[in-house]
Amino acid sequence: MVQNWKRWNTAARKWLWILVVLGVAAALPVGYDRLQTESTSKNVELVFDYRDLLDVAAYQSKPQDFVSEQLDRLKEAGVISMALYESTLDELVKSRRISVYDGQQVADLTGTTVSPNENFTYVSFLNEESATLIKPIIEETYTRLGIPVRSWQFDRGVDGLVLETPRSNAVIKPLSPDPITIGMLREKGFNIVPRLSDSLPYDQAYMEKLMAYFAENGVKRILFEGDSARGFNDNADLKSLDSFGELLNQHGIGLVAIENIKRPQKGFTKLAYLTDYNVTRIYSLSERDANLEPEVIGERFALASKDRNIRMFYLNAEPSRDMTKASVTHPLDNLIDSLTGSGQAIKQIEDNGFTMGPAEPFKVTDSSLQRYFKLGAVVGAVALISLMISYYIPFLTIAAFLIGLLGSAGLYVLKPTLLEQALALFAAISAPTVAVILAIRKVNETQQSIPEMSSGRRVTHSIVLLVKTTILSLAAVPIVVALLNNVTYMLVLDQFRGVSLLAAAPIALIAIYVVLYRGGSTYSSILKLLKAPISLTWVIAAGIVAIVGWYYLTRTGNAGSVSSIEMTFRTFLENTFGVRPRNKEFLLAHPMMVLGVFLSFKYRHAVYLLIIGVMGQLSMVGTFTHIHTPLYISAIRVVLGLGLGLIIGLIAILVWQVAERIWKRWSPLLRQ
Repeated sequence: MVQNWKRWNTAARKWLWILVVLGVAAALPVGYDRLQTESTSKNVELVFDYRDLLDVAAYQSKPQDFVSEQLDRLKEAGVISMALYESTLDELVKSRRISVYDGQQVADLTGTTVSPNENFTYVSFLNEESATLIKPIIEETYTRLGIPVRSWQFDRGVDGLVLETPRSNAVIKPLSPDPITIGMLREKGFNIVPRLSDSLPYDQAYMEKLMAYFAENGVKRILFEGDSARGFNDNADLKSLDSFGELLNQHGIGLVAIENIKRPQKGFTKLAYLTDYNVTRIYSLSERDANLEPEVIGERFALASKDRNIRMFYLNAEPSRDMTKASVTHPLDNLIDSLTGSGQAIKQIEDNGFTMGPAEPFKVTDSSLQRYFKLGAVVGAVALISLMISYYIPFLTIAAFLIGLLGSAGLYVLKPTLLEQALALFAAISAPTVAVILAIRKVNETQQSIPEMSSGRRVTHSIVLLVKTTILSLAAVPIVVALLNNVTYMLVLDQFRGVSLLAAAPIALIAIYVVLYRGGSTYSSILKLLKAPISLTWVIAAGIVAIVGWYYLTRTGNAGSVSSIEMTFRTFLENTFGVRPRNKEFLLAHPMMVLGVFLSFKYRHAVYLLIIGVMGQLSMVGTFTHIHTPLYISAIRVVLGLGLGLIIGLIAILVWQVAERIWKRWSPLLRQ
């Protein structure tokens, strides 16, 4: 019975390979749907922070003229939208709409005595337009918040209000966006991108009026301020997110997702779902980075739009004191130069096939048969994972496949998203692992059948084996793409999980296979390893491996820091090829794969180089797990890395051959 079970498990591999091939075939139409989706949303929109412009203008001798002049310059430079926060009393002061006083200031101005039991805020309007348009907003907001408001006159009949709350409290209450500013910006041709916070209780009647007002003024997108979306804090009691989502749909207003924030804004994902993912992604250039060289800013914008599906760019600016010039400076000139001057951001974006204009959401292509194709990808993923298990524990091949199917069915019912992410991760780990295992087996078979092989044949076998290994590794790509084919991944509302595990697991698994499974009994190899004496050399080697492994993992993903030299090299690659191949692939992993296979045909222990070589295989698969990167960009990156890596690998073989001949010639003389 045991022998029959072993035979069945061995035979099962053939059927698992068939299921993998069928899974890949089923996944290809889903990948085509994603390509169709990625071909939409080609507009790129530049947004400037209007509050920052007011902050800079506060240091100018003629602030209103300065604001008007800079708005014209920004418009000419390609900025088409202005981000407007909810107003505050302080911001209205900067805009020269009102003046705000506390009780002591009013007493000083009017020559009266401060009441010991009053700590109120006094607002005076600087002109009739402000009194007509701003006064109702202030009255409505503070009354809604339960703060008494009454009329007040100052300085020969100037209209004003008394807010019965301390000034420190009054100035932080958010108001509706300034209608005078909105009107001025609309006249200058700017679109409005409101920035809404969730700091006040949600009021449906107020939001209905606000959304209608936004729609009347051409608002197409809302950008949230703070760590939560509007309505999140009251959602448990009022279902406010559902109500807000209905309002957004009613008025055709979408959302903006901020790239690289530490934590997603609470409630944003639900609102995105309620609006049928009417969402675009935005990259924010920080106040500090606004002072970078224009060429650096231009390259950032071009790369973000091409490589990361960014369709909106948010420009910040802040005044700063320059003691060397004894003046207050600002980065507006630098920003404009980065867009149309030496930075050439707009030209680079347009050269990449984009159009400057209002950002649009992706139009998702979802064929009627996609769910069935995804089912095929699920089966293919389970088969691929079972194949990997079979090369380590052959006895569990069939069991692993059956348990995988049952587990997948259970997860599909309980949590489909977890099923997609788990299968995508383990399929991405399995493919490069299996591919390199088969490469090692091929090397072993060739060593046994052809003990002496010419250098030319070894080179040919190395190239062919690299290509075959790559094809097998990339078998995971269509499956991963199909499993994660959802607009939520393209918008980074969901993400591929397990980046560090993908980066480490195949390396560890291949190391185990080389040490324990390469010839002889696995049990004997384990015993031999356990009985081996631990020497100082082993301890030093383990320390070096740990340090290198730690550095490798810290550089995995987007969190690692990059030196200025490497940034320069990256820029060179990007400018040379248009798409930057991954350094670890073409400079290290692929060359080590080629050199390792070449040497393994002659030197048995050279196969250890394939432990480094698997890094390139997993990296190629990992490239396609960046779902926010267009498929064609990932494909070009992989092909470039493979081509350059092969060339460097052949050069490494040539250098080895020369060094080997020199050693053979001179080593006898050195021994004399």
